[in-house]
Amino acid sequence: MAQVQRPLVIQSQFIRLCCPRNARRIPIFSRARHQQLHTSTVTDHDIVRLASLPLHPLTLADLVKHGRPPLTTSQLLTSANFTLSILPARLAHRIQSLRNLPFIVVSNPHISKIHSNYIHSLSTLLPWAEREITTLEDEVKFTEVMADLVQTHSNTISILARGFLEARKYISPKDVTRFLDEHLRARIGTRLIAEQHLALHFSSQPHQELTQDGADETSSFIGVIDTKLRPAKIVQHCENVVGEICELRYGVRPHVVINGEPEYSFAHVPVHLEYIITELLKNAFRATVESGMEREPIEITIAPLPEDSIENSGTETDAGVVIKNSDQGTTDIASRAFTGMPSLSPSADEQIRPLAHSTPGVTIRIRDRGGGISPEVYPHIWDYSFTTFNEDQVSSTLSGGSPSKSGSGMDALSTISGAGGDGVNSLAGLGYGLPLGRAYAEYFGGGIAVQSLWGWGTDVYLSLRGVGRIDD
Repeated sequence: MAQVQRPLVIQSQFIRLCCPRNARRIPIFSRARHQQLHTSTVTDHDIVRLASLPLHPLTLADLVKHGRPPLTTSQLLTSANFTLSILPARLAHRIQSLRNLPFIVVSNPHISKIHSNYIHSLSTLLPWAEREITTLEDEVKFTEVMADLVQTHSNTISILARGFLEARKYISPKDVTRFLDEHLRARIGTRLIAEQHLALHFSSQPHQELTQDGADETSSFIGVIDTKLRPAKIVQHCENVVGEICELRYGVRPHVVINGEPEYSFAHVPVHLEYIITELLKNAFRATVESGMEREPIEITIAPLPEDSIENSGTETDAGVVIKNSDQGTTDIASRAFTGMPSLSPSADEQIRPLAHSTPGVTIRIRDRGGGISPEVYPHIWDYSFTTFNEDQVSSTLSGGSPSKSGSGMDALSTISGAGGDGVNSLAGLGYGLPLGRAYAEYFGGGIAVQSLWGWGTDVYLSLRGVGRIDD
């Protein structure tokens, strides 16, 4: 996996230079500098004030509107100020959301740690909240704050997963799913905003000298967005990764056939698509092998959406013309259900039209002959808390052990790393793969639909929207 090219696994400058797992660093983002970030005390008044502000619905168009790299100084400052204008309220909403959980749940050390991480990140943003970034010196300092934010929240999903598993006696699976569906969708946007500015920073004209290879003028990337993303290439990479692990664990690997329009490309976030496809292929590979149908190919069809199919102005459609704020986690519906409080966001009930008309997209169908999904399991496939672990295996996972045992019925492929910085075994068997994949798909107006024929196989339909035409 280490030899995969950049378009397949996002390895932009901020990841290679700032990721704590990587020894390569530059002085501007050294650990010592991270420890010296200027902070302000976060008061309850600050949280209530910021959480009362409406949240800006994030669009892919927002992420590319500052121009194609390398950005000029003016464009870079605009990106920094845009990032600063929307992050403090987002962090305050998440803090308020956590505080509205039952007290005994918030008292769990893992969930409490996430609360502390959000307080810390907000404390680093408050000194910037009432000012405008007008100089490159300020932009460099602000980018340090963004690098710290990404690093601080790199393991949020796995920590929350363990917290809610430990607190499962005090909160229902339904409430866990409602809370996490909202909270983790909001995290997608917050992380994407910060990562986008970091990527634009390192590929900007004023800061090219800080990188070893400078900006690639032929690159199709605008920050973390690939404007010429080929889904077939992502599928091929994920097939190799999942297939190798499948062969290691089972001794065999199913064959994948890609048809439709494999040369089709559009603009999207590759790391999101990679995570989704990996999760879907994990399920297809496991079902195919364990049902003894490994000689039957897994068929993947790439079908671009016709442009005229999304030019209507109706309500929600299969192409995702209109989505809701809740799809992006820009409301506090789930958390406020515990207290009966109304949402503080004035835009809570509004719908978002996140993308312009005539925006192309794609539907990817993954078809397997793995026997389908049993009627007992099917109603739970979108539950974050659903897992096939028994109590002993859950305890083993929580203590850091390996839950995979022969005959246990566990997903032997669950050791593949999760999205958003989570470690290799951090989400293994915790029931987060499929619902989190759907959250990534729905965030920008796409979706995942599952059709299962019990005793035969499963069809999964992944629909994605792009950003349309981007001027060169």
